[in-house]
Amino acid sequence: MAELSTLARPYAKAAFEFAADAGDLQGWSQSLSTAGAVTQQPAVVKFLSSPNSTAQQQAAALVDICGDALSATGRNFVAILSEHRRLQLLPQISHQFEIMKANREKAVDVEVISAQKLDAKQQQQLSDALSAKLERKIHMQVSLDKSLLGGAVIRAGDTVIDGSIRGRLAKLADSLNS
Repeated sequence: MAELSTLARPYAKAAFEFAADAGDLQGWSQSLSTAGAVTQQPAVVKFLSSPNSTAQQQAAALVDICGDALSATGRNFVAILSEHRRLQLLPQISHQFEIMKANREKAVDVEVISAQKLDAKQQQQLSDALSAKLERKIHMQVSLDKSLLGGAVIRAGDTVIDGSIRGRLAKLADSLNS
């Protein structure tokens, strides 16, 4: 997996720089997301790994499947990837593009798993507090998990804040056992 992300990085960076210069980060984000999703479909994976299909055939097929989701520059990008036999990298390219886009926009996706339903005011307070702490705009997804007993678990990128009662009890048990 690390090898694919290493191969995808220069393509993602080039796409990001082009999109940023053109002022079309959102358009490129959608195009790469669509193309990445298409290349993960079993029939497409089989076609792209087939030695019987040429790079031009693969690019044309992918462009046809994606249709209007790809702009002219997106189609050119697919053609370049195809020439270098890198179409299978599109999911990783899309993922890395999204990370660069979030860093540029100073935004982060936050997953909040709580034991009880949070009302709109609580969600806003939590979003404001996280925004101040992380110094980023927050895109929050909230879900329920009754097994937490109380509190919440917050995941923001690589950061995990476990404020659940279950988590605190586990820490207490660890400290008592050591």
